[in-house]
Amino acid sequence: MKVLKFGGTSVSNTKNILKVEDIVKKESLKNRVIVVVSALHGVTDQLIKAAESASQNNENYLQIIKNLEEKHLDLVKELIPILDQSSWLSFVKKHFNDIEDICNGIFVLGEFTDKIKDKITSYGEFLSSNIIAARLQFEGLDAVWMNSSENIITNSNYTHAKVNFEATEKNLLQFLNENKNQMIIAPGFIAKDEKGNSTTLGRGGSDYTAAIIASAIDADELQIWTDVSGMMTSDPRLVSNAKPIPEISYAEAMELSHFGAKVLYPPTIQPVMVKNIDLRIKNTFDPEATGTLISHQLEKINPENQQIAVGISNMSHITLLTLEGSGMIGIPGFSAKLFQCLSNEKVNVILITQSSSEHSITVAIHEKDIFKAKNAIDLAFEDDLKLKKVEPVKIENHLAIVALVGENMKSRSGVSAKMFGCLGNNGINIRAIAQGSSEKNISIVISEKDIKKAVNVLHEEFFESEIKQVHLYICGTGNVGKKLIQQIYDQNEYLKENLLVNLRIAGLSNSRNMIFSDQGILENEFEDFNQNSEEASAEKFAQEIISRNLRNSVFVDVTASSEVPNIYEKLLKKSVNIVACNKIAASSDFENYKNLKNIARNHSCRFFFETNVGAGLPIIGTINDLIRSGDKITSIQAVLSGTLNFVFNNYDGSQPFSEIVAQAQKEGYTEPDPRLDLAGTDVARKILILAREAGYALEFNEIENESFLPEECMKGNVEDFYKALFKYESHFKNVLEKAKNDGKILKYVAEFKNGKAKVGLQHIAPESDLFHLYGKDNIVIFKTSRYSEQPLVVKGAGAGAEVTASGVFADIVRSI
Repeated sequence: MKVLKFGGTSVSNTKNILKVEDIVKKESLKNRVIVVVSALHGVTDQLIKAAESASQNNENYLQIIKNLEEKHLDLVKELIPILDQSSWLSFVKKHFNDIEDICNGIFVLGEFTDKIKDKITSYGEFLSSNIIAARLQFEGLDAVWMNSSENIITNSNYTHAKVNFEATEKNLLQFLNENKNQMIIAPGFIAKDEKGNSTTLGRGGSDYTAAIIASAIDADELQIWTDVSGMMTSDPRLVSNAKPIPEISYAEAMELSHFGAKVLYPPTIQPVMVKNIDLRIKNTFDPEATGTLISHQLEKINPENQQIAVGISNMSHITLLTLEGSGMIGIPGFSAKLFQCLSNEKVNVILITQSSSEHSITVAIHEKDIFKAKNAIDLAFEDDLKLKKVEPVKIENHLAIVALVGENMKSRSGVSAKMFGCLGNNGINIRAIAQGSSEKNISIVISEKDIKKAVNVLHEEFFESEIKQVHLYICGTGNVGKKLIQQIYDQNEYLKENLLVNLRIAGLSNSRNMIFSDQGILENEFEDFNQNSEEASAEKFAQEIISRNLRNSVFVDVTASSEVPNIYEKLLKKSVNIVACNKIAASSDFENYKNLKNIARNHSCRFFFETNVGAGLPIIGTINDLIRSGDKITSIQAVLSGTLNFVFNNYDGSQPFSEIVAQAQKEGYTEPDPRLDLAGTDVARKILILAREAGYALEFNEIENESFLPEECMKGNVEDFYKALFKYESHFKNVLEKAKNDGKILKYVAEFKNGKAKVGLQHIAPESDLFHLYGKDNIVIFKTSRYSEQPLVVKGAGAGAEVTASGVFADIVRSI
């Protein structure tokens, strides 16, 4: 014999009830069945709303009742043959008259007690089950209606009545012996106490009714039919990649349901677990789907053959209450006193954690219980508070619980480290932790605003290890930005296949516009970027990144803006990784530079800026490797400006110097303002960054800059700059001829030695390592404790949008 339970969505309308009918017909061909049904979808809430309105002297309750009556009358007209409708229409009208009478009494008295609440809410299941039973009978099926409230006996704890299993089992077995029908239709949720008063088993209690019946009759299987295809690895409303769980143990199912898995009412499992009855969760709207099997047989499977966790559940609207004080240490009874006062107020404690010193104890409860919980604690510990043995109870609101559940966690080491590590790397602060000695569950309390991010991070770590989802926010869509974006689109399939990483461009911004998409901005959407965007600013872009709070977020700055680096600190504090092509931050005041690096370290995120020096060349990475391995850098000699190298490699006096500079800008080698390159500002920033990365506390104004530009070239705007360059052509020819006459060439060189740095134009002899440097190439020559006689040289293309973009791309991959 099997017990089938159908929830409110499964019986919400005629169309769905006919689906239920088909399922029941098929099952009854093989087994005798008991069918437990909920009220029509939303009916219980509306009955409560009507009663509450009546208690507040709001006559709107009459309209609510009328609407519910019409809903049930329409159902009778659609399900029952027209010649037989009269008696059932009268049946519905009679009971809604009773409901109205009860609400009239509430209206007069202004009182809505739990006892009355159980009475009025019992009508929902009573009506739906009778109408469905009548439908099956008129279809010629061997069906009979069973009144659950006459057979399930409880105490008088209204709204959450406790079942008398001995009396209930006796009644149910007697009913089965007296009624041999192939189908028995019963209302869920409702029962009666020993005095005959209506009681209910708690919201979601129809599941529990079905489990009570299954246990009492030793059913072969209990089936819970709902609107999803079984239990999921996580809430699909939060995690798009949530997967059905095909099989799960009783203990795992109980943990998941306790911490918020809505598909199953938590008390349901206990009655069938005692009798080792399999429980299967099925989808009314996809009956062929396998669903989830909850079985005692799974306890016997070798854990080494199973995955670590089976699912993640979450619960919102949580409050933490903390009782602490020196008077609690070593004194027995404080915990008992706390739990007793909460129990007296019917406050459910969801999670408990206590310091080993016994100085404090923290409990998690529902936000709705906060006022009565605080009042109860204040009253219970009134004397202790006066004597300063304990502090006033500390209250923290707007929290959530996330639980990782799995039988096999107890047999695997490092699960907690893996869990806390991935959360920490995404900036999710854990307020409290609880882990039972059975190790089936690790529960954490976090901020409610982080719940979606946390659940997705954990789901990716434990259930989607094959692909890591990374969200990129790119600021800057100029030459380098466009190349970078195109490289990401072109290379993403390779990254998915070979590095198991999926890069998703979740936000784009330039100085005027910005767009966002949590699902990723498609290539064609980028092409129409300016047409489908909103007004941008660096601050607005940062706020949007923070508010979206997506896992594995990386902010990429490919601008030369002095405004954008101002948002770095804010993003790093939210554990957003930063990849910067922009040199402003790393070359700013030393304290700011160190502060940003420390914030990144303290918030478990990355701050990478390899392309600040040498575009895609591994210069900063090389310094970091040397320092980490214990080497010490004693000097640096470098040509760090691809622009200046290009200019002086191509300037031979046959063309004006201004034309060579304009060509460099056109080919993308210069900064947006070429004066930053030619005045040595950009090179000075680069040697400053290298010195800092080598471990030296150097400021920008300490760098000696020997400029070769006439002062007039630095005045006005970029157009004025080019005019001045042309005007002083003779000056540049003189500089060139002087070097030629010495048999040397011009190179703009940066040097660092003995803690001091300088930049300037130098005459380079043929025997120098700097002589054979062509086009836009950069070169950096390191002398270190280990490379003292033969220096370490890094050489290659140091400018150009393509190579700079590839360097940024490499930093992005390193950051994740």
